[in-house]
Amino acid sequence: ILIFAVVVMLTGFPVAYYSARYNIDLDLVTRGSGFGYYGSVVTNVIFATFTFIFFALEGSIMAQGLQLGLGIPLWLGYAVSTLMVIPLVIYGMKALAKLQVWTTPLWLVLFVIPMVYLLVSHPDSVETFFQYQGADGDGAPSFAAMMLAAGVCLSLMAQIAEQIDYLRFMPPRTEANRRSWWRAVILAGPGWVIFGAIKQVVGLFVAVYIIAKLTPDAATTANEPVHQFLTVYEQFLPGWAAMTLAVVLVVISQIKINVTNAYSGSLAWTNSFTRVTKRYPGRLVFVIFNLAVALLLMELNMFSVLNTILGFYANCAMAWVVTVAADIVINKGLLKISPTVPEFRRGMLYAFNPVGFVSVILSAGLSIAVFFGLFGEAIQPFSYMPRWPPSSKY
Repeated sequence: ILIFAVVVMLTGFPVAYYSARYNIDLDLVTRGSGFGYYGSVVTNVIFATFTFIFFALEGSIMAQGLQLGLGIPLWLGYAVSTLMVIPLVIYGMKALAKLQVWTTPLWLVLFVIPMVYLLVSHPDSVETFFQYQGADGDGAPSFAAMMLAAGVCLSLMAQIAEQIDYLRFMPPRTEANRRSWWRAVILAGPGWVIFGAIKQVVGLFVAVYIIAKLTPDAATTANEPVHQFLTVYEQFLPGWAAMTLAVVLVVISQIKINVTNAYSGSLAWTNSFTRVTKRYPGRLVFVIFNLAVALLLMELNMFSVLNTILGFYANCAMAWVVTVAADIVINKGLLKISPTVPEFRRGMLYAFNPVGFVSVILSAGLSIAVFFGLFGEAIQPFSYMPRWPPSSKY
């Protein structure tokens, strides 16, 4: 998680700064970073894919909560978690911003209470967490294993594009607002990973507590957030109250995440389609399209092969974001061989610029080749592999 957080902070900062400084979204930042007018379409597709993969992930988690709390079958829960987002998304970013503000206090209370209870009533849970050595329990640290796990986390690299959908509305930086401007850019830009990493550690902390301290039956669902929080709530609340709070927490969490996934995905698909076909069918069309693909993934039970999907996707997401960040820092900042101001006007761009376009294709292609083991097992974990080879010890 720490490796993931450091990489995201380093690569996300220049991208977030450019978006806030010039009030443009990541599509336009990318277009002005050596991709060309049509070349940047490939990165739009990478980002749009991110939104429906993670919508499906979050929707699956919500469906698990609805099944546990209300007895709704998973297939129907998938549909409910998808359809309830549509009316929230069609009103645009202003409505989404209000939704985030209104729901955050309740979410924080429901999220923090179980953690406080564990730390106060079970202080040994902290020691258990740091001493836990996994299923094998051999205690030998492995850098390859760390990179294997970091590959799953790094699939979240493209989250910076959703953060930029908010940052592009930043006011101009002035002497009066200089400190607050930088604070907002850092925390709302790459700083999302601070809170993201904390949530990942909390989820891991609860999972280890369940696996190490409770029954084997509880351990089988330790990777499902609704079961994690339900298990902790049940330690100090009546069953009905624990169930209610766990389901409410999960539903609020997934709605907060998925409204942005749906909105940002619709913009990415709309930009790609309009650029290629010169036709604008309306954003609502692509809201429906994005959610339909996400629903299909849920109905196909993507949660069961989640690590493989996220690991594979991380190769493409990192290739895109790191290429853009490198252009900003190296080509524009250090070498001065690219215009400092991102140039995204159609008449000033090549259709396909090999500087960024080829860089993304090569880096993603090589990493995917490593992913499938074409360069041998020793280097495979550094891309992420779909399964741990039983014949190997890293």
